[in-house]
Amino acid sequence: MGIEQDIAQSKFRNEHQKVMVNLIYTYNWMNERIKQFFDKEEITSQQFNILRILRGAGKPISTLQIRQRMLDKMSDTSRIVDRLLLKGLVKKSVCANDKRLVDVVITDKGKKLLEKLDLCENEMDAVLRALSADEAATLNVLLDKIRSVNE
Repeated sequence: MGIEQDIAQSKFRNEHQKVMVNLIYTYNWMNERIKQFFDKEEITSQQFNILRILRGAGKPISTLQIRQRMLDKMSDTSRIVDRLLLKGLVKKSVCANDKRLVDVVITDKGKKLLEKLDLCENEMDAVLRALSADEAATLNVLLDKIRSVNE
């Protein structure tokens, strides 16, 4: 179904406006579908992103380093880390090199949660099942091109 039917808007100012609306709508549509996987485990997509960053780092990293790697650059990293701490999914400690920084590391409980969610990757990927590998590669190039406009 086209964006026109999904949002009941038959006319756009131009194709660029239609792309913008389509990107925003599609982001929200995808976010809702992916959110279902996280809701079962009572975490948010931002918390999932931080856990994946920590697992990939393999060593303690600062909240500043986490923020630099996050998909959502506008998030309050410290607040999200504190919520993960309350759930026992991460540990915090004072940075050995700089006492002003806090290092964060994923716990065994956090790793187990990610292992459980890893089993759902095929289901998450199914959100894009309508795209071939070539179409997905082309879309990645186009999305990268959009973000490079301001560089």
